[in-house]
Amino acid sequence: QVQLVESGGGLVQPGGSLRLSCAASGSIFSIYAMGWYRQAPGKQRELVAAITSGGYTNYADSVKGRFTITRDNAENTVYLQMNSLKPEDTAVYYCHVSAQGDYWGKGTLVTVSS
Repeated sequence: QVQLVESGGGLVQPGGSLRLSCAASGSIFSIYAMGWYRQAPGKQRELVAAITSGGYTNYADSVKGRFTITRDNAENTVYLQMNSLKPEDTAVYYCHVSAQGDYWGKGTLVTVSS
């Protein structure tokens, strides 16, 4: 079994910052990519950012320059530093790992509101 444990969500004011983390454990081998998706109420799940084992990153246009994805390959952990948060960033954020299969976390809620 593979487990993804997410943490770091919460309530933040516009302009604030949050850091999400996701640790993968269990019978997981050869992780290719780790990333974050989000789903806002009434909308489809969308890619926020992803990073490969080689360090290649990909960001949604809406978060470029504000969010930074990093990973610790030794700890199978991926982080998402979110700065200058906007109300439209409010969503449930899901960790995703591409390895011998595709794995998803349960999600962590990020609410940006004054």
